[in-house]
Amino acid sequence: MNKKIMVVDDEEEIADLIEVYLQSDGYTVYKFYNAAQALQCIEETEPDLAILDIMLPDIDGIRLCRKIREQYFFPIIMLTAKVEDADKIMGLAAGADDYITKPFNPLEVVARVKTQLRRYTHYNHAVPGREQEGSEYDIRGLRINRTNHSCFLYEKELLLTPIEFSILWYLCEHQGTVVASEQLFEAVWGEKYLDQNNTVMTHIGRLREKMKEPPRNPRFIKTVWGVGYTIEK
Repeated sequence: MNKKIMVVDDEEEIADLIEVYLQSDGYTVYKFYNAAQALQCIEETEPDLAILDIMLPDIDGIRLCRKIREQYFFPIIMLTAKVEDADKIMGLAAGADDYITKPFNPLEVVARVKTQLRRYTHYNHAVPGREQEGSEYDIRGLRINRTNHSCFLYEKELLLTPIEFSILWYLCEHQGTVVASEQLFEAVWGEKYLDQNNTVMTHIGRLREKMKEPPRNPRFIKTVWGVGYTIEK
């Protein structure tokens, strides 16, 4: 079954270019030039992944991303013509899984799409009846299961995106040790870490918010300043 990709960009030339490359790789593409049409499409045909431009004529891509995240957890890649870290952080904080800065190589877009879909498929399709060793951690009321991609905190389910789940799982796997931001980024995103990369920090912030962690004294994901993050034993 072909994966369904939604592309939302008011620059028709860019949207058309992305569409051509994705279709040539076998994806079904739903292309829109504004947020209103995109939201209607999601209700009628839930896509497997969305590519959203930040600058849209009706509502901006950040607000659109937040709106999608109210109900859906498929991967979202943001497109931005701005290079400021603040814009990237806003997109990630709104629930995006990745971002690409314009101008871009369309082959990079296809590669990022494949990466996000692999991660999403891996963490959301369990094998019925098969529990693998090391597939679940239960840490002081935080229970996370890799087989069925579930996470509960004090018996209340946490709805995590694939990236958020991957980060939390990796920290649980390395419980009791400090995981450097570089190590965490390269393990979860599968890319080389670059200096001044705020991606990990932003996603950790989202995780803490969903876990209702006290910002100054978190119970689970603790910051070791200048080093990285840890979940203590």
